[in-house]
Amino acid sequence: MSTLDPVAVFRTEAAECLEAIEAGLLDLTHQLDNKDLVDAVFRGLHTLKGSGAMFGFEALAAFTHHCETAFDRVRKGEVAATSELVAAVLAAQDHMRALVDQPDADHGDIGHKLLTQLQAAVGGREAAPAAAPAAVSVPAVARDAAAKKKNSWRIRFSLPANSMANGTNPLGLLDELRDLGECTVRANTSAIPPLDALAPTELHISWDVTLTSEQDRSAIDDVFIFVLDDMELSVEEISGQAAATAAPVEEKAAPAPVAAASPAPVSPTTVPEFRPVEAVPAKREAPAAVSQAKAAENVRVPAERLDELMDRVGELVIAQSRLSQLASASTDIALRSVSEEIERLSGELRDTMMVLRMVPVATLFSRFRRLVHDLARETGKVIELVTEGESTEVDKTVIERLADPLVHLVRNSIDHGLETPADRLASGKTEAGTVTLSARQAGGEVIISIKDDGRGINRERVRAKAESSGLIQPGQPLSDSELLQLIFAPGFSTAAAITNLSGRGVGMDVVKKTVEALRGAIDIVSVPGQGSEVSLRIPLTLAIIDGLLVRVGSGRYVIPLSAVEECLELSLEEDLRSRGRSFISLRDSLVPFLRLRDLFRTGTKPDVHQKVVVISTGTERVGLVVDQIIGDHQTVIKSMSKLHNNVATFSGATILGDGSVALILDVGHLVAAGQQQEAQLRVAG
Repeated sequence: MSTLDPVAVFRTEAAECLEAIEAGLLDLTHQLDNKDLVDAVFRGLHTLKGSGAMFGFEALAAFTHHCETAFDRVRKGEVAATSELVAAVLAAQDHMRALVDQPDADHGDIGHKLLTQLQAAVGGREAAPAAAPAAVSVPAVARDAAAKKKNSWRIRFSLPANSMANGTNPLGLLDELRDLGECTVRANTSAIPPLDALAPTELHISWDVTLTSEQDRSAIDDVFIFVLDDMELSVEEISGQAAATAAPVEEKAAPAPVAAASPAPVSPTTVPEFRPVEAVPAKREAPAAVSQAKAAENVRVPAERLDELMDRVGELVIAQSRLSQLASASTDIALRSVSEEIERLSGELRDTMMVLRMVPVATLFSRFRRLVHDLARETGKVIELVTEGESTEVDKTVIERLADPLVHLVRNSIDHGLETPADRLASGKTEAGTVTLSARQAGGEVIISIKDDGRGINRERVRAKAESSGLIQPGQPLSDSELLQLIFAPGFSTAAAITNLSGRGVGMDVVKKTVEALRGAIDIVSVPGQGSEVSLRIPLTLAIIDGLLVRVGSGRYVIPLSAVEECLELSLEEDLRSRGRSFISLRDSLVPFLRLRDLFRTGTKPDVHQKVVVISTGTERVGLVVDQIIGDHQTVIKSMSKLHNNVATFSGATILGDGSVALILDVGHLVAAGQQQEAQLRVAG
């Protein structure tokens, strides 16, 4: 049994904490007066600092302390939250991430520069509030007197039963309350179970505290800020008279327990009467049960273990396919029954495994909020990021490999697509440009789109650059789609100068190679003056799919079932009649079809009753003529070897039940080939 490395666990949790801090800061950019967001960022910084110190990341804890102090001043109203402060802490957050990943590396004076920037962001707002009290002296004295007035509070709280196991020390909370002023403490032990039922790691004590302090209610809330969600807390302000009248009752009721339970040098007669409420134990146990249930609902599993499990499920599916083939050739009823049962169970296991691998694209889209924020500051443009379809789920491997291409596309939209605020206003648009990231599922594909409302793609500049680079011949006729696809050529860029954002002609080439490696396709739509939209069509999964097994000549092939619309019979007479045309009439519309026997050059004669499998991607359809439809097949996708990388007709391979190999057809490529054939026939006709 392997044991987890505590430092690795800390790094994982620190990454999640930093993501939460970044999300809070980006939200705060649009709502600088939102106190809840300020508190959330402060809690995240405080947690990161404490956890870092606990695991020996002293440099991280020391650096984070300064950011925490800055937000503590914002919480207390000493300084205002500004966009400069948010930008400074965002930059500091990048340094925190570096301190987590490489704590022993030499980071130079980066930390000092960031702290100087942070100090400037905080210090610029300090002087303004300080000058106001001098102008009106009498109200200032009154405010000082009010501030020094002592208030009495009755605080009753209970923690979840598993709080100590989770690292919460109730004695530390009591010490923090004592630091606020004079207080008396009484423990309520009525909920402690009998000794034989007592678990030593569980907490069954609640507390009743009377506090007299110059601090306000917010100081008390700060004591419980990190345990507030899971505990029960009641804070009531009590007058001096109420406290005095309560004292004798307490003295008569139980003076001894108070003296024993309270180490503070306060007379037991000052403790107010404590009356245990019968419902308190039940209420306290409920949140503990809920929190334990929530903890049990989510288990963190390393991604490589999921990949290994997926491989095992794939091998099981192949073995099950072989068993089904043997059972179908046997007359043994018991063997067939077992084969059908294993086929059902392996199918359910496969579906469950596929769900485990699926993650929402929200995890991908959330990364671009920071990118857009930084690019807006760098370019001086006003940019709004809109996300749609964040709940759409995609295979985790696809999500990981799409991160870099989307970065290039978003940067390209902001740098090339969106205009400056002055240019937008001059053309009658709003000052703020919009970049929209959207995702939707279409059959077995997910379509991820990056859309902007900028100036659109300048086709004349694209053609001129392509001709000067030798990509096309001068005056060569190209369709609009073919012309726009030229921007993905290696080294292609229409930028006038090389900048930090673009100009080297590398980014879009990376996008195309990555999408093609994922067996996907790219569509571009651009309207001059209105903007552009780039759509990536990517398979939902790269592991196991449902396929339609067909025979062409003596070879067997798999067509992804999600792309299949319908199957038709093509008689020999219809086949001969369509020679030279390659169209089939399907409900008053002509659908082009490809003869796979000719495409694969099988050298065999066609069967008497051929079949046409109609497949589609998006709105485009094409028919594939095959000799026989064998049936559905659970297909474990195996990648092609490096020798076959340039074979665009196939996207992978799979192992059949008899051990032979069947190639998986690339639907996108075949549909494009069919549409190209249709266009050529229309031109010739």
